Formats: sequence, structure tokens, C-alpha cells
Amino acid sequence: MKHAISFAVIAVVASVAFTTTSRADSLTMNDGPQIEKTLRTFDKAFDVKYLNDYQNQKTQPDAHDTAIPRTEAGIQNIRESISANKGLSEKLQAKGIDIDNVVNAQQAADGSMTFFIK
Repeated sequence: MKHAISFAVIAVVASVAFTTTSRADSLTMNDGPQIEKTLRTFDKAFDVKYLNDYQNQKTQPDAHDTAIPRTEAGIQNIRESISANKGLSEKLQAKGIDIDNVVNAQQAADGSMTFFIK
């Protein structure tokens, strides 16, 4: 009985520990609220994709882009989430990326992130 209780406690602690990590593990991981939550703690590798014709991209995204354009409110929420993550903000600035130019973010299944820049 003692071992069963110990095992149960360990299982609960382990599952709670994994709920706070920034991982891409569901179909909704790139939805507004979820990507915003992830960006607030994100500390993994990221790529940057520049959108050369951002105005056209909003209404006619490239076929090879899987990131659906965000609303203006969605873009603002992404920028606020990035700003709330000091480490991520500093990494983006070190690469010469102004947070005000970020128009989208998409997390891959491996946990990496792609930022779309206008």
C-alpha cells in the first residue's frame, strides 16, 4: 500500500511539472490564447521569416505558409506576450528584430518557433 501511494504522488508531481512547459503538443497550440501563453515562457530555438509583401499577405497568404494571418488584436497580443518574456525579447533584439514588426508566430511540433516579420 505504501508503494502505491508513493507511486501516485510521484505521478501527480510529474504531470504537474509538465503542464507548465512550452511544448507544441496539440492541434490548438497555435491558436491565439495558446500561442500567447507559450510565448510568455518560450526559451527554445526560433526561426524568422520575413514577409516581403505583408499587406497582400494578410488577404492572400502564400500557399507554402501554414500560418494563418492574425487579426490586428491577435498581432498586438502576440507582441505583448513577447514583450512579457524578457529573455525572448532580448534574443529577438540581438538578431535585429523589432517586436513591433512581428505579425505572427507559429510553433512547430518539435517546440521550435517561427516568427513572421513584416
